[in-house]
Amino acid sequence: MTVDDLLVALVHLLLTISATPVPPAPAERVAVVSTDGTQATAATGPGSAPPPWLGTRALPDDPSTGYGQVRPTPPALRHRRWTLPDSVRMLPGDGYASRVVSPAPRHVIRRSSWRPGCPVAATDLAWVRLAFWGFDARRHTGELLVHRDVAGDLVRVFGVLYRERFPQEQVGIVRRWDPDAPSTGDGNGTGAFVCRPSTGSTYFSQHAYGLAIDVNSFQNPYAKGPVVLPELASSYLDRGRVRAGMVTADGPVVRAFARIGWEWGGAWRQSRDYMHFSRNGL
Repeated sequence: MTVDDLLVALVHLLLTISATPVPPAPAERVAVVSTDGTQATAATGPGSAPPPWLGTRALPDDPSTGYGQVRPTPPALRHRRWTLPDSVRMLPGDGYASRVVSPAPRHVIRRSSWRPGCPVAATDLAWVRLAFWGFDARRHTGELLVHRDVAGDLVRVFGVLYRERFPQEQVGIVRRWDPDAPSTGDGNGTGAFVCRPSTGSTYFSQHAYGLAIDVNSFQNPYAKGPVVLPELASSYLDRGRVRAGMVTADGPVVRAFARIGWEWGGAWRQSRDYMHFSRNGL
C-alpha cells in the first residue's frame, strides 16, 4: 500500500462529509436529466441551492479500482457554486473571525472520527471555528479539528482566504468513517482531521494527525490513472478552465499554505491531489 493509495482512501472519506455582505446574484437555471430519463431544472448561480438529488444517487462499484464508477460531470455540477448550511453558529462580527479551543471539547471529539487507537491523542486536537467566504458572496462560519501545534497557522491561512474572498461550500468536521458506504461521487467540502489507517497497513495518513487539510474537494479532485475522486468531478480536471473555488498553482490558496510551510498535492508527480495540503507534503 503506497502513500498515494492511502490518500485516495482518505479523499474518498472526505467526500461522504466577509466582508460586507452583498445580495446574491440571480441563479441561472439548467436542465438536468435524471437517471430515469426525466428532466428537472436546477439552480446553479452563485449562492443557489443544490439540486435535490445531490448525494442520493449511488454509483455502481468499479471492480478495477474499488471505488465508484467514474462518470462524466452532470451539467448541474460543471460550474458548482452552491451554498450549504453552516455546521456551527455564526461567529460575531462582519469580517474575518476565529476561535480556537485547545484541547477540543469532549462533545466535539464525540462527533468526530476520533477513537481510541488513533495516532493523535484527543487532548492534542484543537477545535477551530472560523469565518469563510461562501459562493453566495456572504460571510459563513465553519469548524475544523486540527493538531493544536498548527491551529494558529491555519487560522492565519483562512484569514488570507477570507480576505481574498476565496469561496468554499462548507467547512466542517468529518463525523464518521464508513469504508463500505456507497459513493455518490458528488460530495464537496473543506475538512482536516480524519482518523483512518491505510487499508492493509499499520500507518496513518497526515489527516489522522490533524496535519492535513482538503479544500473544496469537488472543485479540486484527486486523480491517478483511472481513479477520479469525487467520481463525478472529471470536469474539474481541466485546470486551465478556472472556475470559482478552484485551487491554482499561482493562486491565493497555494501561496497562503506555502507561507506556513505546507505543501500542495496538486504539484505531485505520480498523482494529482488538487484539494490536499499537508505539513510534511504527504
